[in-house]
Amino acid sequence: MPKTVVVLGGSLGGLAVTHRLLKYTLPHEPDVKVVLVSKNSHFYWNIASVRAVIPRVVRDEELLQPIAPGLAQYPPGSVEFVVGAATGLDPQAKTVRVATAGAERGLTYGYDYLVVATGADAAEPGMPWKAAGTHDELVASLRSTAARIGAASHVVVAGGGPTGVEVSAEIKYEFPAKTVVLLSAGAELVGGDATAGRIERELGRLGVDVRKGIRAARADDDGAGKTRLTLSSGEELLTDLFLPTTGLVPNTAFLPADFLTEGRYVDVDECMRVRAAQDVWAIGDAVSKPRASYLNTDGQAAGVARNIGLVLQGKDQQVVKDPPVDIFICTTGRGRGAGRLGPVPIPSLVVWAVKGRTLGMERTAKYVDGTMW
Repeated sequence: MPKTVVVLGGSLGGLAVTHRLLKYTLPHEPDVKVVLVSKNSHFYWNIASVRAVIPRVVRDEELLQPIAPGLAQYPPGSVEFVVGAATGLDPQAKTVRVATAGAERGLTYGYDYLVVATGADAAEPGMPWKAAGTHDELVASLRSTAARIGAASHVVVAGGGPTGVEVSAEIKYEFPAKTVVLLSAGAELVGGDATAGRIERELGRLGVDVRKGIRAARADDDGAGKTRLTLSSGEELLTDLFLPTTGLVPNTAFLPADFLTEGRYVDVDECMRVRAAQDVWAIGDAVSKPRASYLNTDGQAAGVARNIGLVLQGKDQQVVKDPPVDIFICTTGRGRGAGRLGPVPIPSLVVWAVKGRTLGMERTAKYVDGTMW
């Protein structure tokens, strides 16, 4: 009997699973069909979003490319691409409901195997750090943010994690005359990672005003096009532009409650199987295990594609292991950065070479046409 694998999410994890199944599993299991459901018609290399909001630095096609053409290379009937968002799941009936622009009541897809790779959105609506909506909405958000950054002389970035650090550095690198304030609620940047001190020094070299242990408690429009921030310290700060980068909200609202942890992430075992269901796996930011990162997501995608292949062959699944060495890299503008390979510091020049030079945008085309794998 033909087997249908439904993959929810067309970002880093979902597209990686889809191409791997079609390239490496399909030749041995010709009765497999993959249905990829993505709320965005285009793949988004969101790792480069921090640079894409700088005016005139990144072209749209460098980080946004259509998904469908890359899937057309596979045998007819082996893959279906659906632009829509999952709205509900029935694990007993093995069906998933999908809202699409062309179907008023949505569509229902049956599956034999399901992969949840729906990722997470920025906690603050409207920020382009993740693909929260359609392709047109995302492009509009990127362009609007870039225009506001270009027009502002004073910018406050909230969030001392990697996104906040990188976007504040990108702004200051491109516009040295602008005042850029980075607010970090924590006592150290990037969650107190071993690189925190070096990252703070790099930001200091650029002239970013780093304020630790302070968060924006309230943001109000002052009626004249500026934002009045009330800080947790009691201080008020008037800024031309407020960019919140704090927090992720997993896209898991459509899943049954018993699929989820207390934090609304999907609860999976060591094989990335959802504990509460049969034949369902989850990866990436919807899981955030051990933490949200590109390397973790890619490894999980490879492991889940392999495990689906093993199940199709009637074999036992394998544990999906974390990367052998924990790698953390944070850019500070287009010239420098800080990172570590396990406990070993990575020199700034190496950070620039492996990440900061392009932020990996050369991989956008490789993801959509499958040559990444």
